[in-house]
Amino acid sequence: MIRKDTKVQNRAGLHARPAALIVQAAGQYESSIFIEKDSEKINAKSIMGLLTMGAAYGSELVITADGPDEEDAVNALIELFENRFSILKGR
Repeated sequence: MIRKDTKVQNRAGLHARPAALIVQAAGQYESSIFIEKDSEKINAKSIMGLLTMGAAYGSELVITADGPDEEDAVNALIELFENRFSILKGR
């Protein structure tokens, strides 16, 4: 299992477009991927879960993954957050 911390850096927070990008990115990996905020743990492949998380600007999150491609999965999601949900580098 791999685990990395990140922060919501875009002013609008985690709304529909970023949630869709997260689900799209997470869906490319076989690993189980979760995003944690406070004590809430949400499946990163669930758009409804992400939307109800209420992650506003500045929210601190933990991304975890467990599976054969866990490191690539977490790194892809971290990259999304760091780029404020713009298009992934090299894609």
